[in-house]
Amino acid sequence: MFKSIKTGVLAAILISSAIYAHAQKKITEGSVTYTVEYTPTAEQEAMVNVLPKEQKVKFNGNMIRMEMEQGPATIVVLQDIASNLGLVLIDVPVAQMQFAVKRTKEDHDKDIASGPKFSDFKATGEKKMIGSYNAEKYTYKDDKGGSYELWTTTDVELPAGFSGEDFKDVKGSLVKFTNFRQGLKQTLTVKEIKEEKNGPYKLDVPSGYEVKTMEEIMAMQGGGGE
Repeated sequence: MFKSIKTGVLAAILISSAIYAHAQKKITEGSVTYTVEYTPTAEQEAMVNVLPKEQKVKFNGNMIRMEMEQGPATIVVLQDIASNLGLVLIDVPVAQMQFAVKRTKEDHDKDIASGPKFSDFKATGEKKMIGSYNAEKYTYKDDKGGSYELWTTTDVELPAGFSGEDFKDVKGSLVKFTNFRQGLKQTLTVKEIKEEKNGPYKLDVPSGYEVKTMEEIMAMQGGGGE
């Protein structure tokens, strides 16, 4: 059981730290739904098989919220994209367990540092529609010799910092891009950006949740079975 929870926690963190957009219609409260494609190494194949192919990210100002089911657990990730502080909530009703993991800026920076560094962003002038958005193609590179492309739109403006430090030099909101988290290559494509009421969200630990470190959560799989 805890093995599946561990995979889910890692999945939620890698997706949440990868999807943070920046850009005519300004939306401060709503949601972004992405389709996610993975390019795993041989060692990552098993993990990818249980990762979500679609992810909805809700936001209210600087706060974002993601929720996913992983085995018997419901995992919620909350993050302040201005401060990069976060909170992971793990609820396992069948085992009557609720855990909370506080995420520091140092934790976030460590996750970012594990991947390649992107640079040399260049607008190509090539344009097309991605979903219902007018998008322009950019090319970019990483510090390990890789080359990539992304598509960005100025049709909509999301909260500042939604795309994170990796893409701060790109004008507009990202609607398709490639990134790495926990060493896993993933391509995210916007399916829908929706203005809607949700939140407000806080980083306070809810009543009834036991505070753990991420290391303690990962270690629990050893005695928790599959």
